[in-house]
Amino acid sequence: MPDLPAAAWHDVSVRYPYEKRDAVGPVSFALKRGERLLLLGPSGSGKSTLLNTMTGLIPHTVPADRTGDVRLGGEPVGARPPAGWAVDVARFFQNAEETLCGMRVEDEIAFALENRALPELEIRNRVTAALRLVDLPEDWRQRRSSTLSGGEKQLVALAACLAQAASIFVADEPTAHLAPAVAARLHRLLMEGDRDRSVFLVDHRLDGLVASVDRVVVLGPEGTIIAEGRPASVFRAHGRKLEELGIWLPLAARLDGDLMKAGFAAAQPPLTLTEALGGLDPLAGEDEEKAKAVVRDFAERHMRGPTKRSDQVVARLINADCAPLFGPTVLRNISLAVHEGEILGILGANGAGKSTLGASLAGLLKLKAGRREGKAGGIAFQNPENQFIAGSVNEEIALALPAGIRNSEEILRSFGLWELRDRHPFELSQGQKRRLAFAALTAHGEWPLLVLDEPTAGLDARGAGMVTRHVEALAQRGHAIAVITHDMDLALRLCARSVIVAGGRILADGPTIDLLGDADLLERAGLAEPAISPVLRWLASC
Repeated sequence: MPDLPAAAWHDVSVRYPYEKRDAVGPVSFALKRGERLLLLGPSGSGKSTLLNTMTGLIPHTVPADRTGDVRLGGEPVGARPPAGWAVDVARFFQNAEETLCGMRVEDEIAFALENRALPELEIRNRVTAALRLVDLPEDWRQRRSSTLSGGEKQLVALAACLAQAASIFVADEPTAHLAPAVAARLHRLLMEGDRDRSVFLVDHRLDGLVASVDRVVVLGPEGTIIAEGRPASVFRAHGRKLEELGIWLPLAARLDGDLMKAGFAAAQPPLTLTEALGGLDPLAGEDEEKAKAVVRDFAERHMRGPTKRSDQVVARLINADCAPLFGPTVLRNISLAVHEGEILGILGANGAGKSTLGASLAGLLKLKAGRREGKAGGIAFQNPENQFIAGSVNEEIALALPAGIRNSEEILRSFGLWELRDRHPFELSQGQKRRLAFAALTAHGEWPLLVLDEPTAGLDARGAGMVTRHVEALAQRGHAIAVITHDMDLALRLCARSVIVAGGRILADGPTIDLLGDADLLERAGLAEPAISPVLRWLASC
């Protein structure tokens, strides 16, 4: 019925086997028909668990005790098996591997449609439309999804979900591994497209998204709702508390908070940096100078200034041809050096070869041509599960420590993992897994070079802050760090120097602030400017 919500939760709680506390709940809220609803919360607050109750994956597929009532379109979710809701709900999982089956790209997109026994012509038309929606080339149809990069897999998984044309689209971190330009396109597809479709979204990349969100629901660390309402109102009323809990805020909300403290708050809470800065236009004289100082301080906290680079090279590629394991050459004639104490950004669009370059720089991949100089480096993979070898969080760190040292408490506490020490690594949330993988990699302390592949993807603000502080500390101790990232603001904050990879080569190498301020370069590389760019332009014009 039209007046019924698309989905509703009433007094819902979930507890996993052998756990002493609920993973989420009790929570009560509804997703309205045609609504764009954003679910926020720190890592481990139960966001993904809550999504898994939506079609009955919990408790029918994932063992757990669920109490309360979950309904889709007024119908109890337990009235059908999880697969029975596929016609109504398209679900994009946080890990794209959970959506894909290792088939050809066109088969991946068609898979759910074939299971519904749709006519062959309709399936072909939907596959073609989905490829165009996410801007995937036609010659990808025959590629095996197992040969794609992490970001490319995410694009195919998204195309497969969009092809279903379901009335409810559920997405868990859909842009975590997407280049900025592609992420912006996806946000437009989901948030500004079919208004008959309801969208339930978990995402940490809020800039460029929140202006299209109708409502925000925020979970606290105990898995209960601590705030709910229109985005701008929630961020202004609860911004300080959300920051304390490690929940991401859009940059506009963070700047608004700084201006409020200084007494320069706009009458209406802003959703974009342009709105926040526009509120300063009427100021003059001493007030104008004070407001500029607030904005300048805000900008300086979000960017890394020039640093003096050591002459000591830790690792170097010379005229190198680089290829993934068992794959063809994707980068040719690469010459690149990373220095002692340097944090180097490796930037580029999905499929540009960033991960291949990072693994080659670390010495993990054999070069097809050219040579590498320097000791082998360590690497934190894009999928943290690829690194785990132990049966508990504590053991994972203990095994990584130098021989004779088994006390992992200090490391686990510094990464906010001590309370989870007895859990199996695979039981953690994605953000917790990523922190554990980074902690295990750095526990030994002897890697001269560390390559971090998307180190903050899926992390809450607190987790991302932990990682960036540890990276900076490692660099200060002389380690060379290479950060592969799609987050242009992270690169600006952390990396004094970056390289941009495109077209099978290094397109540019230089100060990050210069590269990310070059609009033509970013367009050629399939990237987008950092979210903080409006602030930098505003300051430059003053």
